[in-house]
Amino acid sequence: MSISPALRDQLIAAAHEATKHAYAPYSKFLVGAALLTADGKIFSGCNVENASYGLTICAERNAIFAAVAASNVTPQGKITIQAIAVVNSENVPCSPCGACRQVIAEFGKDIVVYYQGNDGIKESTIAELLPDSFSL
Repeated sequence: MSISPALRDQLIAAAHEATKHAYAPYSKFLVGAALLTADGKIFSGCNVENASYGLTICAERNAIFAAVAASNVTPQGKITIQAIAVVNSENVPCSPCGACRQVIAEFGKDIVVYYQGNDGIKESTIAELLPDSFSL
């Protein structure tokens, strides 16, 4: 899957915009994500923390769940994701966590993932980030 540089930049910009909506009163670590579906739609999400830390939702899963909730595809919710970008307000390295990697992999092994690395935005496929993902 090839994403144009302009579309990549648009996705990253949408992820940065999503950080402005993050609810992170405990960590103060604002994360935003934006994904591109096969039909060209962009969905974004942000991290939402909770005093019971295990109930916190990451930006990537928030974006995916928003896309699923808005979908009209059959079977219901089986969206096709081309790419997802994840950034943070501090511009520090921040690849998707293991739970998010597994959720991303649910929607395809060739999904391109853009994330903040040590020297700017990195690009990988979800299969590279999670080589032995679980599937049924």
